[in-house]
Amino acid sequence: MPTIWTIGYERMAPDALVAELQAAGVERVIDVRFRAQSRKPGMSKTKLGARLGEGGIAYEHRRTLGTPPEIRPLFRTGAVRQAADAFRAHVEQTAAQELDALAEELSGSAPATALLCLEAEPSGCHRRVVAEQLQQRRPELRVVDL
Repeated sequence: MPTIWTIGYERMAPDALVAELQAAGVERVIDVRFRAQSRKPGMSKTKLGARLGEGGIAYEHRRTLGTPPEIRPLFRTGAVRQAADAFRAHVEQTAAQELDALAEELSGSAPATALLCLEAEPSGCHRRVVAEQLQQRRPELRVVDL
């Protein structure tokens, strides 16, 4: 059964993040932040990619699967349903082909993959919407939140 994991690094240090991903058997991280920058040390694109690589985990940043600035405040203020609806419409309009390709890849011989974003709770994060849109394309896709 094809599986995709999701993880938020909000409450983790880089080493703890790598350990969690390794324990789950994740081989690749797809960073779904619009901007792969962080105030948290070690969690910006270059340093995070290097640290994951040291742990044997490939890193990819897919900006098109990130929350654009105009939708982000909805998630921050707790308007999660409205935010999710807005993001779903946005990602389907701007990145449907990328979602199609990723869904197809996940059903084949893709490495064990996790979607990464900041928020610790997946229910309040756009990565849940990304996972749901992948499941619409691949109903047998299992989503595991770390």
